[in-house]
Amino acid sequence: MASGDVLSPEVEVFQQNGEVEGDVDGNFSDSPAASPNLNDLRPKLKAKRRAKRSPSKEEQQLPSTNGVNASQLSRSKPRYDRKSRTAYGRGLPKKGGAGGKGVWGKPGCELDIDGVIDEKDPNYDSDAQGNYELETIAPELTPEEVEKTIKPVIQEYFEHGDTSEVAVTLGELNLGHKKHEIATHAVSMALDKHDSHREMTSRLISDLYGNILTHREMAAAFDSILDDLSDLTLDTPDAPHVVGSFIARAVADDVLPPKYVTNYKLSGDSKQARAALDRAHVLLSMKHGMVRLDNVWGVGGGQRPVKYLIKKMNMLLREYLSSRDIQEATRCLQELEVPHFHHELVYEAVVTVLEAGSEQVGTAILMLLKSLADAIILTVDQMDRGFDRVFESMPDIVLDVPNAHTILERFSEECFNKGVITNHTKAKVPIRARKRFVSEGDGGRIKE
Repeated sequence: MASGDVLSPEVEVFQQNGEVEGDVDGNFSDSPAASPNLNDLRPKLKAKRRAKRSPSKEEQQLPSTNGVNASQLSRSKPRYDRKSRTAYGRGLPKKGGAGGKGVWGKPGCELDIDGVIDEKDPNYDSDAQGNYELETIAPELTPEEVEKTIKPVIQEYFEHGDTSEVAVTLGELNLGHKKHEIATHAVSMALDKHDSHREMTSRLISDLYGNILTHREMAAAFDSILDDLSDLTLDTPDAPHVVGSFIARAVADDVLPPKYVTNYKLSGDSKQARAALDRAHVLLSMKHGMVRLDNVWGVGGGQRPVKYLIKKMNMLLREYLSSRDIQEATRCLQELEVPHFHHELVYEAVVTVLEAGSEQVGTAILMLLKSLADAIILTVDQMDRGFDRVFESMPDIVLDVPNAHTILERFSEECFNKGVITNHTKAKVPIRARKRFVSEGDGGRIKE
């Protein structure tokens, strides 16, 4: 009997005397058959048994495996076991041990990785990452380098006129946040050029928009031009007028929004900028303005009709003979922008000398041709072609001017002495043969 068991007083008496004088419930008897059993005196406790749960209908429908119901298998496994709890499968872990949260993955999956790409990974091996392709990265150009790089490209564009080549060249440059300076330099360089170059500039800006330059960069470019317009006016007095035409043409080409003209905020009292915006507003407000702005710079010299150019050159010679202003005549000739058609001026000038028959007119025309030749405005090729055309037209000219051969010989000699024509051209001057007769009595026989 354990020491911790507590007995009633009657049991204690029995342990001391070895006998019990009465019953446990107080009724004592002298009969030895009434001796109590110690096991019967202990308190009897019933063992706690878990109540059996009746199987559900789904578990009753599950098939049995080897005489054991699937519901009993599911209850016999601990909940943390990752093996399948259903009767299907081979009893292997789910997803090969790679399923669930907080797992390391399928055993051996680390061996399937080709290589560690993250260079911060401890297992990163630079030699095992395969071949690398190195790309050349151009550094961002400084403001000084931008100006030195862009201006030659635009100057070359004025000669060939290919916008796609300019786009490819500028696309290779790392301009960073200074891309708007492309349009800024283009417009600034076109201020002191002819209308044909300004037309090329507007076309270049329109083609670069969307490919290289964005809407904000275009607006930033014209903002910069308007801010510097006071300095540009010192070199080009009509800069406000020209810049206003550029802005209006940009709006017509959908490079700038129409609200740019009205919403631009002038910095300080800039009269030149206000004049440029007023010019743009007038061009945009006129009737059919958007259509007319396509020809805001006029028609280029090479696109003008030949009759129009001939008329302009005849007018130029008449104005020169009346004013004798060589500089004005030179400026008017350059504004026509037809260097390939300058031989027409030489032709008209020589024919004017032959028709006038005056030494004063011949001297004035000689001075003009000499000035244009020295300035290399009239090239040697254009001069020779002009004189050759006169030589070929002499049969028709003689009908109107009988002494045209004599005047042409004298004028060609003077031009050769002044260095206007070459010796080769002088040698081609047609000379009218003189027929000498013996006498009237010879019957018109020509003397040999």
